[in-house]
Amino acid sequence: MFSKETYINRRRVLKQSVGSGLLLFLGNTEVGVNYADNAYHFRQDSTFLYYFASDYSGLAAVIDIDEDKEIIFGDELTIDDIVWTGIQPTIKEKSERVGIELTRPMSELSAYIKNAQAKGQTIHFLPPYRGEHKVWLQELLGIHPAAQQSAVSMQFVKAIINQRNYKTAEEIEQIEEAVNVSVDMHCAAMRAVRPGTTEAQIVAVVQAEAAKHNFNLSFPVIATVNGQTLHNHAYGTEPLKEGQMFLLDSGCENAMHYAGDLTTTMPVGTHFTSRQRDVCNILRKAHLAALDAIKPGVEYREVHRTVLTEIAKGMVGLGLMKGDPAEAAIVGAACMFLPHGLGHMMGLDVHDMENFGEVHVGYEGGRAKSTLFGWKSLRLARALEPGFVFTVEPGIYFIPDLIDKWRAEKQFTDFICYDKLDAWKDFGGIRNEEDYLVFDGGARRLGKYKPMSPEEIEAEHNK
Repeated sequence: MFSKETYINRRRVLKQSVGSGLLLFLGNTEVGVNYADNAYHFRQDSTFLYYFASDYSGLAAVIDIDEDKEIIFGDELTIDDIVWTGIQPTIKEKSERVGIELTRPMSELSAYIKNAQAKGQTIHFLPPYRGEHKVWLQELLGIHPAAQQSAVSMQFVKAIINQRNYKTAEEIEQIEEAVNVSVDMHCAAMRAVRPGTTEAQIVAVVQAEAAKHNFNLSFPVIATVNGQTLHNHAYGTEPLKEGQMFLLDSGCENAMHYAGDLTTTMPVGTHFTSRQRDVCNILRKAHLAALDAIKPGVEYREVHRTVLTEIAKGMVGLGLMKGDPAEAAIVGAACMFLPHGLGHMMGLDVHDMENFGEVHVGYEGGRAKSTLFGWKSLRLARALEPGFVFTVEPGIYFIPDLIDKWRAEKQFTDFICYDKLDAWKDFGGIRNEEDYLVFDGGARRLGKYKPMSPEEIEAEHNK
């Protein structure tokens, strides 16, 4: 954890931003897989970690701005708990580490909330993303789960986003630690992929690399020869074959839960085929164009447009598109080949604060998302500012169902050469990804370098 002063200052800034009322924080609890004592891996709520650092189940907290009180609620371990879990710090000890003196049993939380309501205080709460939190909020506030989203305090949400979006130097250090191990995960996969191995075996290699550092995954591993399926979490046991490409999208989170997120597309055999290399080089050019564009003040939607334009240029060169590449990007024709956004914010969450709604995190206030296919999937669109940490992850995909659908609907016939695309339906998809930080003087890659060009990936693969 960071110093006590870091957490004290974070809460002070938050109180000043919201101004009045009571701020309610619900920590996460253990969740049973198939019965209560067989629980999923525990992961504390990221906002709870950001302000209170306590990485333990069964806690809640309030910051009572009007009464100038900060209280953590929770129950101490019983001897029965200690038999199974061993001795842990008391809640008071945990709380004092972050500068909080007041602790109360969990049984007193409801009475405290009701007393605040009776005094006319505003109870600020955050969007619940777990079922048990929805039930808990109903018990504490009397708000039915169906009505909770509309009752969320947007003042509270925006105050948190305005803090967590701007990463401090000590946070960057933690993120880089996670990215460095994530690079090791990818390099291990590049060296392990061979004809005859399986997707499941490569996943095991990737997970083992994170486990060496006692780190967890920041999201479920995507490891597939079907790169055209963007979030493919099904790992096959069929042997990989010469001539296939293998897409790995994976990252870890370090001991303080800061995330890394990288993607590499690698050949199963010793080298990419000539057709694969052509597309890889188009993607590499688009990626470098994105890196040239990112700097303070530049809107990420414009960086996305730049990437779409470069991909469209490449598709024109392959005879798969025609017309003006810049226009193809703007109207959405190029989204045939890049149907997702260029990147997203990253920090304590791999998609940072997405539980608050990506439009609040990645868009300027009042700016709506596009409704165009592809463009509507842009998670980060706002102007980049110093302290922003985000991913740069362009891809090129040949999705047979999408090709057939758009052809049948006669979409973008002025741009897409459908008669040439049938020969590419078995290509799959490629994506390469890095993590970047914007600072006053520009932007820089976070963590150590991961092989990115076809030649670099082949060299690592063939070590």
